[in-house]
Amino acid sequence: MEIRSLTRTEAERRAALLTVERYDVDIDLTALPDGPDIRCVSTVTFTCREPGAETFVDCAAQVRSATLNGIALTPTGDGRISLPALAEHNVLRVESVQADTATGEGVRKAIDPADGEVYVWMSFEPDEARFVWACFDQPDLKAPHAFTVTAPPAWTVTSNSGEARVEELGSARRWTFPDTPPLSTYNTVVNAGPFHEIRREADGHDLGLYARRSLAPILDRDADEIFTLTRQGLAFFGEAFAMPFPQRKYDQVFVPEFGGAMENYGCVTWSDAFLRRATPTPAESELLAKVLLHEMAHMWFGNIVTMRWWDDLWLNEAFAEFACHWAAERATRYTDAWAGHLVGDKLTAYLSDQGPVSHPIHQPIHDVAQAASIFDNITYPKGASVLQQLMTYVGEERFRAGMTAYFARHAWGNTTLQDLIDALSEAGERDLDAWRTAWLATAGTDRFSLERDGETVTLVAAGTPRPQVLAVGAYGRNGEALERRALVRVEVTQPRTPVTSLPPAADIDALLINDEDLTFATTRPDPTTRDALFHMAAQLPTAISRGVAAATVWDMLTTGEATAAEAGRCLTAVLAAETSDAVIEPYLTLAANIAELWAPPGERADLTAAVAATCRRLATNPGRRQVALRGLARTATNADDLTWLREQAGDDVDLHWRALVREAELGGDVASEAASLLERDPDPDAWTRALTVRAALPDPATKAEVWQKLAVDRAVPVSSVAQVAAAFWRPAQDALLTPYAQRYLDSIPHLHEGGMIPAMVYTGRLFPPHAIDPTYIEKAQQMSQDAAPVVRTTLLERSDQVSRMLRARLITSP
Repeated sequence: MEIRSLTRTEAERRAALLTVERYDVDIDLTALPDGPDIRCVSTVTFTCREPGAETFVDCAAQVRSATLNGIALTPTGDGRISLPALAEHNVLRVESVQADTATGEGVRKAIDPADGEVYVWMSFEPDEARFVWACFDQPDLKAPHAFTVTAPPAWTVTSNSGEARVEELGSARRWTFPDTPPLSTYNTVVNAGPFHEIRREADGHDLGLYARRSLAPILDRDADEIFTLTRQGLAFFGEAFAMPFPQRKYDQVFVPEFGGAMENYGCVTWSDAFLRRATPTPAESELLAKVLLHEMAHMWFGNIVTMRWWDDLWLNEAFAEFACHWAAERATRYTDAWAGHLVGDKLTAYLSDQGPVSHPIHQPIHDVAQAASIFDNITYPKGASVLQQLMTYVGEERFRAGMTAYFARHAWGNTTLQDLIDALSEAGERDLDAWRTAWLATAGTDRFSLERDGETVTLVAAGTPRPQVLAVGAYGRNGEALERRALVRVEVTQPRTPVTSLPPAADIDALLINDEDLTFATTRPDPTTRDALFHMAAQLPTAISRGVAAATVWDMLTTGEATAAEAGRCLTAVLAAETSDAVIEPYLTLAANIAELWAPPGERADLTAAVAATCRRLATNPGRRQVALRGLARTATNADDLTWLREQAGDDVDLHWRALVREAELGGDVASEAASLLERDPDPDAWTRALTVRAALPDPATKAEVWQKLAVDRAVPVSSVAQVAAAFWRPAQDALLTPYAQRYLDSIPHLHEGGMIPAMVYTGRLFPPHAIDPTYIEKAQQMSQDAAPVVRTTLLERSDQVSRMLRARLITSP
């Protein structure tokens, strides 16, 4: 029987009926070293406001026994157990077993290929706790959780609350954790395995880091940076929200076969792909900082205060994404974090918000299955940018005051959008109803341009704009560069807004809309300045101003208003002028993507060669050498490039793998070198690098082997799917790839399997960017209508991106 998804109506009825007093969960992991089973006994103590009423508890594991107030219950087979004739005070006891710990939802047993050691992690958002133990799996039935875990004697167990009491049981150890504060079920966690552990005291907090033993040298290398960021983040958020993190212990656990990171209260779980096997690049280091701060911000936005239902997911995710950039710039060394956001995730949000999956940031959510489909570019990067605009709109001091009031008023409870708006309106002394409707209840992206008539400059919106405050920068030439002469903030309330207090027109060589990137809006040059824009971007003086101009060029490419050649030349010029190390890698990625994915076939080689030449020039700068050589590994166009790259790589195993992927794509004989490299690579996951090399080979048998492992067996860790899939779908291999485009269509009904993160990864990364045509995209979109919501949304978004690429490939340069 199909596992049912909880509806909003069901959740509201259950929340109105019940108060959960506590969970006592006994977990037995002792079978995992040799088998798949996790055994749990969940005891739920709760009250009922209407004695005699009926409800249900969620449990999608195999139920061995269930009793309510001592009376036996029978599971319904759809992931639920009916609870009839409730008393005022109730005790529910459910014993369950989850045997699908290899591919199922909620829990994963991972075996380290380096040493055969077993690790287990749990991750429950949005409603996957029910796959491990019985619970009321909805965000507004918060309760303390007490975990008791029996595990093999060599294992360490981590969970949400402080120090566990550990008892030796001979062939096992029992870990008894203190009660958590009131938490939603999806905020809880248990991880276990023979971890390498590092601890440090910082500002009264006991900070812990964990990773599998085979990655101990990498964790040791990165520990100082992670501890520093953790200390800085806890201090910043505690001061910004006038509420220090209330628990002494704060752990971060890096585990294999995990996607992304998860904000479990006091015990954040990470993919150990964030422990880079090569020395991290500036962009990789910044990403680690932002993810760390994002998950930490959730301690307040999501854990201490939790949305009542999933239509307010943005109260969690958009705020955490905004807050991580805010904290990074204010409290850490990553002072260009917003510039990295602009040339990375914000560009994807602009694209998504102008495509078929655009939706209001706040929208009705019928059930949890639909909720899984909005962990997307609208909720995350657009939501973060909208909150940056909100802070600009009300002023940072009043924004902080509103946040302070919000947390003080709602700590350990649940909230809705209105609760936040009320707190910010009171603190900001500004009516935010119109702002809320325009920004949170309305889909789509504003677009602005400028009209100039002598000394008069007018900001013009295409349509009715949202209320917002943005800046217009006025720039004048200083030799070959542009320098800012004025920055004018403009409050937009109507389609046409005068821009006043600018320098005389004779002193202005360029005007930049949305300078400082204070709002979420696209811009366009007027026809007389269009061509100048492509040259101007590289001449602007700051990373953020160059990013704003480059974002306009990218958006014009995606809408067919600029050619791939124009956009590629613009970005390679920006790369030559860029002063911020953190954005070099994102720009190189964009430039390589233009050449590989957006350019007409007849122009692809020249654009790729131009990016390769840019990489060789950048490699002369020691601070950019690593990033540039990685870019060259993707874009090398001839034997000379590859030979030079190998000479420069030296002992850098990562660069040698990257070079091999490119050589394989170009038809080189790489088998012997790949085998040798695999033998000497200390990375326990190096086999995925070897598979990536094979994926790029233009060979039918090898393509079949890789597709089987990647898409059918799902043997590749979810964190490595993107790199293997990118190597598989190469340009100029259409004859080999056409059968796999059909196999992707055949897989659509099964792409949801394994939970939300795998569904998004496999749906998006396996979608073919080559060997297809518009008819194929129409068929894929049609087939997606019967798929799970998370698959449908991801497929529609990705297919829209690829459709734009196909159109761009038809537009040749003049």
